[in-house]
Amino acid sequence: MAKVKIGLVQMSCVKEAQPNLQKAIAGIKDAASKGAQIVCLQELFTSLYFCDVEDYENFKLAEKIPGPTTDVLGELAEELKVVIVASLFEKRAQGIYHNTTAVIDADGKYLGKYRKMHIPDDPAFYEKFYFTPGDLGYKVFETKYAKLGVLICWDQWYPEAARITALMGAEILFYPTAIGWATSQDNDTNTEQYNAWQTIQRSHAVANGVHVVSVNRVGFEQDEKMKFWGGSFVSNPFGKLLYLASHDKEENAVVEIDTQKTDFYRTHWPFMRDRRIDSYQPITKRFIDEA
Repeated sequence: MAKVKIGLVQMSCVKEAQPNLQKAIAGIKDAASKGAQIVCLQELFTSLYFCDVEDYENFKLAEKIPGPTTDVLGELAEELKVVIVASLFEKRAQGIYHNTTAVIDADGKYLGKYRKMHIPDDPAFYEKFYFTPGDLGYKVFETKYAKLGVLICWDQWYPEAARITALMGAEILFYPTAIGWATSQDNDTNTEQYNAWQTIQRSHAVANGVHVVSVNRVGFEQDEKMKFWGGSFVSNPFGKLLYLASHDKEENAVVEIDTQKTDFYRTHWPFMRDRRIDSYQPITKRFIDEA
């Protein structure tokens, strides 16, 4: 299928999981009523962004995947005939947790999961305390409507992740995200950070000739020390914005894309053809020191 309608659910969250899940379900239903065939939710949508502190109590938020939330979303996907991309806190085993996204097909079937590969550790983003780095590698999922590649938040900054997922045949790259501004920062810093975040993802679209869908959360969290900046967007394969959400409003959007545009852009701008794969071995090094 070439033309696909993509749903984005940009929302704020509260501490309790159930209201967040119900809000996400309402967003999925709203997007489906507008024709969405694939719906992407933001990173860790069932909770506040808990990685602002290192607190052992937060491990209680984790769940098995597949598990209770994917069961609920599977029934919804089957009912609405939509594909759902859902980011969750996974309890893999005792003491082993991942930041994971599940993909559910339009018939309700659980297709599999991607575990976040790049784990940040910054002030108010202490993810290394909670998440084991992904060990499933990069993943693509053959759904009813398109072949999806899924990466998660901090993965956004790494062109290697986008490239490998595109080389595996992904027609669309999805990035569930939770990123925001410290409210103590000045506006110039905020603007610079957001622009860099959007630019790097649009560059993945250009370099790989695929559509990119990024879904972020909104709202004040961490005792209003953090404002999640929203700004969810869809980029075409040459970096053109097809949709851009606000920085402060909850929004359910549906955007039609045409995956056949990949062939057009890759043909006219043949970056994939001209790759010198014989020269890329140094990329596997941490840093290239002088001999």
